[in-house]
Amino acid sequence: MKTIRLDIEYDGTDFAGWAKQPGLPSIEGSLQEVLEKILQREIILSVAGRTDAGVHARGQVASFQIAAGEAAGEGSDVAAAKAANAAGIDPGKLRRSANQLLPPAIVIKRASEAPSDFDARYSAVSRSYAYRVLDRSWPSPFRGRFVHYYPGKLDIGLLDEAAALILGRHDFTAFTPTVTEHTDFVRDIKISAWGREEDLLVYRINAPGFLRNMVRVLAGTMLEIGRGYRPLTDLPVLLNGATRPDAGETAPPQGLCLEAVEYQDRFKFEG
Repeated sequence: MKTIRLDIEYDGTDFAGWAKQPGLPSIEGSLQEVLEKILQREIILSVAGRTDAGVHARGQVASFQIAAGEAAGEGSDVAAAKAANAAGIDPGKLRRSANQLLPPAIVIKRASEAPSDFDARYSAVSRSYAYRVLDRSWPSPFRGRFVHYYPGKLDIGLLDEAAALILGRHDFTAFTPTVTEHTDFVRDIKISAWGREEDLLVYRINAPGFLRNMVRVLAGTMLEIGRGYRPLTDLPVLLNGATRPDAGETAPPQGLCLEAVEYQDRFKFEG
C-alpha cells in the first residue's frame, strides 16, 4: 500500500465542517469526490483535525492509502485521469489535477508520498490553533470571514492571566458540548497565549488534542473575563471539571483557524 499525505488549507465559511454530512457541503466530501474522480476508486480520508462548520485551516493534514501500482481509469476528464500512471500515483500531478476540480475555497498545498505507517490523525503529536479577534470600533468588510469582530473594550492583562491559567493539564468538560462522543475530557495544553498581531488580538493554543468546540468556548469565556462580565477566579473552577453551562458562550467560528499539525521527525515533510 502507498500512503499519500495531503497538506490543505481552506476557507470554511460555506462548509458544514470537515466531516461529511448528508445534504450539506463539507471539506471531506469535496476532497473525497474529487480524489475518487481522479483515481477512479474509493478513497477513505484520515484527518488531523475535524474542524467545525465555519472554521478555517491553514495547516490541515489528511492522508489516504491506495494499493501501489494502481492507476486511474479512463474517465471523461482526461487531465484528471493523467494524475496517476502505471507505476502509481504522481503526487505532484494529483495535487494539480485536484486543485483544478476543487471549489476555490479548498486548496491542496502539497501532496506527497508518506511512510506506509503514516496516518494524518494518529501520527500527529500536537495541533496548533489561532483565534483572531478584531477589537476596534468598526468592522472590516475585507476580513469579516476570518475574524471575530468584538467592539467591546478588553482588558489585555486579564486575558493574559486567563491564558496562563489554561496552560497545563486540566479537565475541560465545561468547554465542550454536554452531548458528546468524548469519554476523556482531560487535555494537556502546551501553549496558551494572547498576543497583538497588527490590529488583531490573537489567541494561540497548542496541545496534543482538543475536544469539540473547546477552543471556541475557551475564547468566548476569556472574552467575557476580558470584558469584565466574568471574574478571573471562575476559570480555575471551570478547569476542574465543571459543567458546560458554567462556562462562557461559544465564540463564533469565523475567528478560528487550524494553523499547523506537528508530527514526529520521521514523518515531517522534506522538500
